[in-house]
Amino acid sequence: MTQPSSKALVPFVSVDNMMRLIHHLGIEDMLRDLASYIEADFKRWELFDKTPRVASHSDVGVIELMPTSDGEAYGFKYVNGHPKNTSEGLQTVTAFGLLADVYTGYPVLLTEMTLLTALRTAATSALVAKHLAPKGADTMAMIGNGAQSEFQTLAMKAILGLKSVRLYDKDPAATAKCAQNLAGLGLNVTKCNTPEEAIEGAQILTTCTADKQCATILSDNMVGSGVHINAIGGGCPGKTGLAPGVLERAEVFVEYPPQTRVEGEIQQMPEDFAVTEIWEMIAGRKTGRRDRSQITLFDSVGFAIEDFSALRYIRDRIKDTDYFVDLDMLADPDDPRDLFGMVQRAKP
Repeated sequence: MTQPSSKALVPFVSVDNMMRLIHHLGIEDMLRDLASYIEADFKRWELFDKTPRVASHSDVGVIELMPTSDGEAYGFKYVNGHPKNTSEGLQTVTAFGLLADVYTGYPVLLTEMTLLTALRTAATSALVAKHLAPKGADTMAMIGNGAQSEFQTLAMKAILGLKSVRLYDKDPAATAKCAQNLAGLGLNVTKCNTPEEAIEGAQILTTCTADKQCATILSDNMVGSGVHINAIGGGCPGKTGLAPGVLERAEVFVEYPPQTRVEGEIQQMPEDFAVTEIWEMIAGRKTGRRDRSQITLFDSVGFAIEDFSALRYIRDRIKDTDYFVDLDMLADPDDPRDLFGMVQRAKP
């Protein structure tokens, strides 16, 4: 990695600059590029340090750290999940992330990751769907129309060529919001009154809800043959949305089993329930979709390597731009043994 400057300034991408970068690059191009970075890192999965996220749970939500390293760079994300925040006019999820040089230990990037997490989650969903959705899939049911829904839909459009999305949320205002945001972006958008109506004619079924509870968003009899299910949205212990019968009929794909068995849909299943790791499929070691009648399920809870990919991408894209500011956040005296002297010389 590039060594830090003598001034040890750290590039920082604020929310405002992240939005400027998104508009500069174009959101669909950005989603495609993020998917390429994620795919490249999944193909070298075995090089990474891997650990389930470090979670601090409370009665109202969870705060998590998601670290990983490929031996040259180290990255982590701070992220929370507080479903009650929406009722208080706050975001359910907020995040920031850091990328560092393993050789020096110096940070080389600090960035907002609330927006970036939405983008990388959507890019991951579409990357997996590229491998698992039935050939020619062009219609998606989007069940749960909160903050992730537009990103998920546009990623499927950019990477799979999605043409139509059928929206449902238990809160009609969320569906109206999503439909309005997607208007004019080249998609056929249908607002639906029930989950059953939303899945009519859809080859991809995306569930994205925030409530930390065991619920049945998709019952067994709702899921026909040949569909791909993309189950996302704030995984944690005690939160599920699919009936066990759906899991029993599907070929289930996961990011990192030790994390998904605790947080994902498969927490409902026995510990020896068979799953395929996404990296194995992307690297060509395991088969994805075998035939048109197969039900595939991506039990997505998010994993640190996806955030690492997103941090690498932002580091590369802000070079020679003005989409960041330098932060003076590292004490770095001329003589590394004289930290106290640096303080004394700064005396007014």
